[in-house]
Amino acid sequence: MLMPKKNRVMIYEHLFKEGVLVAKKDFHAPKHAEIDVPNLHVIKAMQSLVSRGYVKEQFCWRHYYWYLMNEGIQYLRDFLHLPPEIVPATLKRQARPEAARPRPKEGAPRAQVGEDRAGYRRGFGGPDKKGEAGAGADTQFQFRGGFGRGRTEQEE
Repeated sequence: MLMPKKNRVMIYEHLFKEGVLVAKKDFHAPKHAEIDVPNLHVIKAMQSLVSRGYVKEQFCWRHYYWYLMNEGIQYLRDFLHLPPEIVPATLKRQARPEAARPRPKEGAPRAQVGEDRAGYRRGFGGPDKKGEAGAGADTQFQFRGGFGRGRTEQEE
């Protein structure tokens, strides 16, 4: 499709910066949600990259999802004249904070495997919860007959 080179460059820059691109399947939308170009230009530019094998396309619930592949990264580097140090956001490692999960101290005593569950069953100083529950708690069963059509008339 014929489109201004300015629009194609804007689409390719956004794709290279993010590594992924999403567009709603609306050919008549005046602008794309993230880029200041018509939505039709985005869809057709990405369709061209898919046909050349530079981008992987996924379609779900009226939205296109495009993922940049390694060959596409090289192609966009050449097209946009970018140095090899610049990589898409999907290839950058995120800095994980080390203080997110506290580590146990080396000398601290560890709980035994079964202690935690047994403590929960006992409650706060009370008797064993598991022994009180269920049919085994009361050994004096009473059978009063059934319900519904099988019930016989009994005097009370």
